[in-house]
Amino acid sequence: MSDPALFPSVTPRHALPLLFTSQAQKEVFHNEALARIDALLHAAVEGKIDTPPADAESGKAWLVGSAPTGAWIGHENEIALRQSGQWIFATPVAGLRIFDLAAKQFVVFTDAWQKADAVAEPTGGLTVDSEARAAIGALLLALRAASVLPSV
Repeated sequence: MSDPALFPSVTPRHALPLLFTSQAQKEVFHNEALARIDALLHAAVEGKIDTPPADAESGKAWLVGSAPTGAWIGHENEIALRQSGQWIFATPVAGLRIFDLAAKQFVVFTDAWQKADAVAEPTGGLTVDSEARAAIGALLLALRAASVLPSV
């Protein structure tokens, strides 16, 4: 007798649930996958917090901090999405980029969530080179407009 074929139950990158032949209640698994895709596609979060908001609207997402409480315990650094009165969690993969609405800038996941620090515009000095200062100012403006750097 041959060995049975083994199939994964989730996708390898974002753990989206897969469907199987003759599986009962396929809509539950399909809806779970769609909710995760909804949270991860062009992702934006309300901010990074440790405590689940009591009045979270369906469709809103947060980055779970390093010391979660309540329903978020055990989900450090994950993305928490509120869907139909329940919390759905997505484990980030290296390179995932999300827009943090509270910080108004992108955050990137490597082994933790990281964001660019603010950069001060040049001031002072004995000799002022107005062309260099204007070029640096334009570069900083472009990086802020692209949400790479936070607004000052």
